[in-house]
Amino acid sequence: MRERPIVAIDGPSGAGKTTVSKRLAKRTSFTWLDTGAMYRACALAAQRAGIPWVDGKGLGQMCADLAIAFRREGDEMRITLSDEDVSDAIRTPDISMGASEVSIHAPVREAMVALQRKMGEKGGVVLEGRDTGTVVFPDADAKFFLDAVAAVRALRRYREWEEEKGKTYEEVLQEVLQRDIQDSTRRHSPLRMAEGAVYIDSTTLTVEEVVEEMLRVLPLPAGRTEGGGKP
Repeated sequence: MRERPIVAIDGPSGAGKTTVSKRLAKRTSFTWLDTGAMYRACALAAQRAGIPWVDGKGLGQMCADLAIAFRREGDEMRITLSDEDVSDAIRTPDISMGASEVSIHAPVREAMVALQRKMGEKGGVVLEGRDTGTVVFPDADAKFFLDAVAAVRALRRYREWEEEKGKTYEEVLQEVLQRDIQDSTRRHSPLRMAEGAVYIDSTTLTVEEVVEEMLRVLPLPAGRTEGGGKP
């Protein structure tokens, strides 16, 4: 086992991965690494550069020079694109769908996976995304697959995006279902549960209940307790 473990959380859109992984990272004093945000940043960069999300070759060339990084501000981890904080700009319905579209291209995934491995190789990290336990770190010390029924995941997204004018619950549900199909059927690194992963259905669970369930199976290093303190 590593001195500090790697925790991988995968699952479909709206399952609660971002909220749960942030809370788990805080409870364990680990670094939170939002791999999904990296694909969102890639989609945003492509949109700004006028590169279509279907242009795999163009996206690959762009990713070769893409500067994505995370930085901590208090209890929050912010993501930057060429030193610009884009944490809020990437959290729109349009960029969410764009992230799913750009992620199907092998050059994009290769660039992002290489960066993710570099960021998390020393351990003490919580990663969340679509392939963190299957591709990025198949040897992660703890792997979880967080899920929920589509109707509930769509409702969460609808509430998150309720300020988006003209976006109905039915439209959000269709987008969630569409992204499920895109993520699970893409050729490169499709969404699936990693071997040895613990399946958690968050449909009727609170964030704290999900985190507590993860903490029960999380291999914390000897001499450390929840929160990173001494026993």
